[in-house]
Amino acid sequence: MSEPIHGKASLFPTESHLVARVLKGTRCLAMGAALGSAHLPTIVSAENSCPGIHVNILKIAHSTGKVACALFESPEGFPREFLQSATNIAMLEIRETEARCHFLDIPPGTYALAVIHDENLDGELATNWLGVPEEGYGFSNKAKVSLAGAPSFKEASFAYEGQDLEMTIRLHY
Repeated sequence: MSEPIHGKASLFPTESHLVARVLKGTRCLAMGAALGSAHLPTIVSAENSCPGIHVNILKIAHSTGKVACALFESPEGFPREFLQSATNIAMLEIRETEARCHFLDIPPGTYALAVIHDENLDGELATNWLGVPEEGYGFSNKAKVSLAGAPSFKEASFAYEGQDLEMTIRLHY
């Protein structure tokens, strides 16, 4: 509570009491800031220590819609059924004519990537009545579309060893 003034309890703290409270509050604030910032390098280093697959997507025609990056760990559903079959999916905003997706904490293995420029935001690659894509698309391992259709998982696959892996995928329209 407060110290008695002339033998009576005071509801208002004395000037020395206020100074002591301000100093104590300042010490607590400084200690809290020091303890809080002491954990920042740990958080930052933990974020940097998580390896992953980092993909630059280039040659995006325009910024309408989003870019969908789908990571597959098996041929099942590759590349058409990415919403149902992909291991990981990243939906990205387009910045000018590029985007970048990150897949972190991925176990070592064999993977394939399919990327589409989902201009109409329907979650699939739009095609015309002949089945020819009307939106941008691209695959890992520089896999190409042929007259037979989309590349196979095997054609687009790559080995991931569990360390940081940088790759670039150029979209085709």
